[in-house]
Amino acid sequence: MVIDTRREPITQPRLGPVGWARWAWRNLTSMRTALFLLLLLSVGAVPGSIFPQRSIDAGRVADYLATHETTGPWLDRLGFFDVYASVWFSAIYLLLVVSLIGCIVPRSRIHWRTLRAKPPRAPQRLSRLDEHVELVYAGTPAEALAAARKTLRRKRFRVASHDDESVSAESGYLRETGNLVFHVALCVIIVGIAIGHLFGWRGDVILPAGSSFSSTLTTYDTFLPGPMVDPEALPPFTINLDKMDVRFENRVGGSQLGAPRSFEASVTTTEKPGDKPQQHVLSPNNPVTLGGADVFLLGNGYAPVVTFKDAKGQILYRQATPFLAQDNNYKSVGAVKVGAARPKGLAFSGFFLPTAEPTYANGPISMFPDLGDPELALSIWEGDLYPGGRPQSVYTLNTSQLTQVTKDDGKPLLIRLKPGQTFELPGGRGTLTFDSVERFAGLSTRVDPGKELTLVAALATLLGLVASLLVRRRRVFVRVTPAPAGTAGATAVREAGATAVREAGAGSGGTDSDAVHPPRTVVTIGGVAKNADPGLASLLQQLRDELTQRN
Repeated sequence: MVIDTRREPITQPRLGPVGWARWAWRNLTSMRTALFLLLLLSVGAVPGSIFPQRSIDAGRVADYLATHETTGPWLDRLGFFDVYASVWFSAIYLLLVVSLIGCIVPRSRIHWRTLRAKPPRAPQRLSRLDEHVELVYAGTPAEALAAARKTLRRKRFRVASHDDESVSAESGYLRETGNLVFHVALCVIIVGIAIGHLFGWRGDVILPAGSSFSSTLTTYDTFLPGPMVDPEALPPFTINLDKMDVRFENRVGGSQLGAPRSFEASVTTTEKPGDKPQQHVLSPNNPVTLGGADVFLLGNGYAPVVTFKDAKGQILYRQATPFLAQDNNYKSVGAVKVGAARPKGLAFSGFFLPTAEPTYANGPISMFPDLGDPELALSIWEGDLYPGGRPQSVYTLNTSQLTQVTKDDGKPLLIRLKPGQTFELPGGRGTLTFDSVERFAGLSTRVDPGKELTLVAALATLLGLVASLLVRRRRVFVRVTPAPAGTAGATAVREAGATAVREAGAGSGGTDSDAVHPPRTVVTIGGVAKNADPGLASLLQQLRDELTQRN
């Protein structure tokens, strides 16, 4: 007889569409995947802090693209200049939300069943547990169990008995509850941020003292609407900056010289046309709410009022031009751009010094942030002020298509002006006059419909995290057995109790055996913890001491 030893090849079962879907879902909702996505989200946010973002400063993005002609367009295609609105970043946090929800739902079901279930049956030999104690209780097993139940309930354990010889108790359910609250609140935070991104908007404006603006799309210096925002339906409020009050420490010789003391903007507002004007005082921590939008005071600075006239005396530029502070003494940088100048556009770039150091030994610097001896220090440029029509910051000047005006010896022409002074430009280009100095306020209008939801969720996240870290999940088991004859009492209290029993027995005619040998019970207490719990041994000792005192 010939036996065929050939075997059929082993084939693995093939997964169908449902099987692959289950495999993908289980991997997506695993804790390992959630942690990986959380790490990936933090890594994905790094380019947002390295590269300029179009939503924050479109001018810097345009300058970056012009400077990096090879890598810039590729980075733009990959969304590195709009990181938080890019498809890949949105995909990461959406997958994270799905993964968290997939973790939360089954764990919530398990936790719900655990909350309704009894603590498990006590093991037969509690002495095999890592943490256990033993004592002799002066009483019957039933009395010992009753005392144990009362003691455990007082310590907020949930208690159950599966037989007449043991008690099971469990505590620390709040640990898993806090864990679930933490993860649910984390999802709600992401949802709140998404709501704010979709339906919120932000508009910033620089407003010199004495000026006003209406909340319309064209009046904001920068406007960042959410995808679901209609820019034509903004709340129609108006704000007039009556006065900008800034105070600095001026005590000479003190270590706090020049330190800011207060920033306040006195404004007059109307919430909609026809309303009665209202007076408000804005400060960094005191915004005003108009038409559902919060208006914040974000910054302040100086806006020198300058006038440029051409060779014929025609005024081509006259306005308060904001300069951006660079240090604590408000040395400020800015640019005056006169696009109407002919035959070439003219620009003046440099510094405004509230209290100028007169010698310029170390360059143009300010010695104090308040107006003491104000001065403008400017260089002159001519050419194409807006190359390629790209947007620019109001504080800086793109000199890529500009030529600096020089003196006869070829050195750059630098001008210094104090209030009231006029400088005549060479070549019949015109005159520049430094008229006065105004203060400006940097106002930011923000609408974020998801901020309340995000705040509540953030607080819930903190509470859930604290609960999951501090609460210990513990199980305590108590098992009783009658003590062998002749077992020594646990405390002197038991000896006194035995004497009292003898005397009571003699007076009532009880047997001498019952008086001399009252019933005693060996009580064994064991405990286990779900995680490392250095306080478990101390808890068991406390239970032993309390049961001993009950004898």
